Amino acid sequence: MPLYRTALTYLAQKDMEALKKLLNEADIIDVIKLIQDLDNKDRVIVFRLLSKDRALEVFEQLDVDLQQRLLDNFTEEKAVEIVAEMDPDDRARLLDELPARVAKKLLAKLSPEERKYTADLLGYPPETAGRIMTPKYIRLRGDLSVGEALEKIRTGGKDKETVYTMYITDSERRLEGVVSLRDLVMASPKQCVEDIMNTDIVKVTTETDQEEVAKVLQDRDLLSVPVVDRENRLVGIITVDDAIDVLEEEITEDIFDKEGLISLAHQESGRSQRLVSGTLWEVWSVRLPFLLITLVGGLLAGAVINVYEKTLESIVGVAFFIPVIMDMGGNVGTQSSTIFSRALALGHINMRRFFRQWLRELGVGLSIGLTLGILAGIVAAIWQPIPGLGFAVGLSLAITVTLATGLGFMIPYLLLKLGLDQAAGSNPIITTIKDITGLIIYFFLVSIFLGR
Repeated sequence: MPLYRTALTYLAQKDMEALKKLLNEADIIDVIKLIQDLDNKDRVIVFRLLSKDRALEVFEQLDVDLQQRLLDNFTEEKAVEIVAEMDPDDRARLLDELPARVAKKLLAKLSPEERKYTADLLGYPPETAGRIMTPKYIRLRGDLSVGEALEKIRTGGKDKETVYTMYITDSERRLEGVVSLRDLVMASPKQCVEDIMNTDIVKVTTETDQEEVAKVLQDRDLLSVPVVDRENRLVGIITVDDAIDVLEEEITEDIFDKEGLISLAHQESGRSQRLVSGTLWEVWSVRLPFLLITLVGGLLAGAVINVYEKTLESIVGVAFFIPVIMDMGGNVGTQSSTIFSRALALGHINMRRFFRQWLRELGVGLSIGLTLGILAGIVAAIWQPIPGLGFAVGLSLAITVTLATGLGFMIPYLLLKLGLDQAAGSNPIITTIKDITGLIIYFFLVSIFLGR
């Protein structure tokens, strides 16, 4: 990643002029990737060095979560400037994800025209054509000559979403036909637009599902599709780039929806972004509480050992197997929680039938525990030939491993249900519970089998 390394070098050297020149000459896709990879502080610096037009182009192509993070670090004036320059459909998508107070404040700062565009889009139901369409398109009258139509495109097409397809309407904005830029260029300047327009129109309504719209564009190989209301009045268009975004989103949602995980996908994405590139306080607020739980658990485990101090003093060999019980339980619990997290991300965990899968994992844990317990018990009996110690070690390990396996699935599931970060919290909680219960089980069995 030459751009990434070079940008980091300039940032370290505080050579902002060289970095600005580099960013504004680099390929736009490389700049977007750079901003995604940088931490929050450097990301803001890099973005502010972009030219106005390039900054807007980059901003519109970022994930909504990154857009929110950048806005959080902008002055109010800068945030309003960026949001005001966005295409209405992209702006509506962003404002829909922002906290209501922030979205309302930004909306109020827009010009009356842009505010109306955005408010109209936000008024349509989510995931419909009305929500993702853009109201910025070129509309022509059928009685215009081709020359007049081309002049209108030249003068008014600069801020429009596309100039490759024009839509012909009557005075009431009712859709009558469609004409391509190619047809206009190839026609005689004196011909009427209505003479060359195509009246066989592919269109969708404001209530059409966004996935259906995307498939229409894909199947018909169109650059854009008009959106009409119930009276067949043209209210917007949807372009092929929006369709691609919708298809990517829908494919992802279909995967997660099979397991009822759509909202979870959005939550986990945001949490992952905060942990990887958030502020120190954001990282601390997620990770430190779980680590404090582990600290308390470690102290409680020490208290358990203290209770059985006399047992350890009288039979020193008992202490040799404490690390085995604790470490094996910890490793199995971590392994199980990692399997759960990966299966969840890939849609292999059915949250509606979780307990059936949990019981299966518990059975797997029992089989592993018995195998490891038998092996450890044999080794313990040979290494420390104390009557009953091999049984205590083997059975303790079998129970601890089984318990840790069940915890590996159950703890992240419960954290998800409680709306907490399972990635940061699962292993510390599993380790804490497993250490305390593992020691209690071990010493309890030692007291039974060894009579101490």
